[in-house]
Amino acid sequence: MRAMIAVRRAGLIRAWPQVRCFSAFTQHKVGEPGTLEYRMHFQDNNGNKISPWHDIPLKSGEHFNCLIEIPKNTKPKMEVAVKEEMNPIAQDVKKGKLRDYHGPIFWNYGMLPQTWEDPNVTHAETKCNGDNDPVDVVEIGSEALAQGSVEPVKVLGALAMIDDGELDWKIIGIRAGDKLAAELNDIQDVEAKCPGVISGIREWFRWYKTPDGKPLNAFGYEEKALDKKFALEVIEETHGAWKKLRDGSTDKGKLWIGK
Repeated sequence: MRAMIAVRRAGLIRAWPQVRCFSAFTQHKVGEPGTLEYRMHFQDNNGNKISPWHDIPLKSGEHFNCLIEIPKNTKPKMEVAVKEEMNPIAQDVKKGKLRDYHGPIFWNYGMLPQTWEDPNVTHAETKCNGDNDPVDVVEIGSEALAQGSVEPVKVLGALAMIDDGELDWKIIGIRAGDKLAAELNDIQDVEAKCPGVISGIREWFRWYKTPDGKPLNAFGYEEKALDKKFALEVIEETHGAWKKLRDGSTDKGKLWIGK
């Protein structure tokens, strides 16, 4: 049976049968892309604003919801603005200037809603604290996915990237509706069916900041791509951290959590 494909029509994410996907929202853009004013906001079907970080569920059936922030083969560094009200998608800014990658990213890049890498917790293996953001997803499918779309993904593995001394997990996954999804069930399948993809992801993220004079990023666990079981444990842990953030058990700092 073919996996359901989520499609975007007039800003509405709809689902066709066989893979359930979160569909109860529309997108609303403010400002022009490539400007400091640009924001992509989200609304439910009743017109109420929602946070893509807090209000979109983590899972769609057996798969995980991935909010696409950066479509493959693009350069603007877009992200869910975790410190802004309702957490719209915006372009990252440094010293008043919009940030672009120096070269295009070769995969769709997004985040898992309802996850959080707690900067107050030191990871036992890497000895690094979390980066204060939702967990990132590198989606390795064949199609460029629209910014702001929510795609059910199969989790395949993870890389423990260390960026400026902070732990910044990269979950490796594939859209459930991709033509290769049925053949990829764990990280070893990626190496077998898509040789070079894992090393490509690792090296892209190792080097991408160096044109700005930044040092190379490092990776924990001897730089190995960790398997699906491990990746699911990372997601479970960071979902638990998000729950504590939302219920006030953890100091939110400057984050916008809607409470």
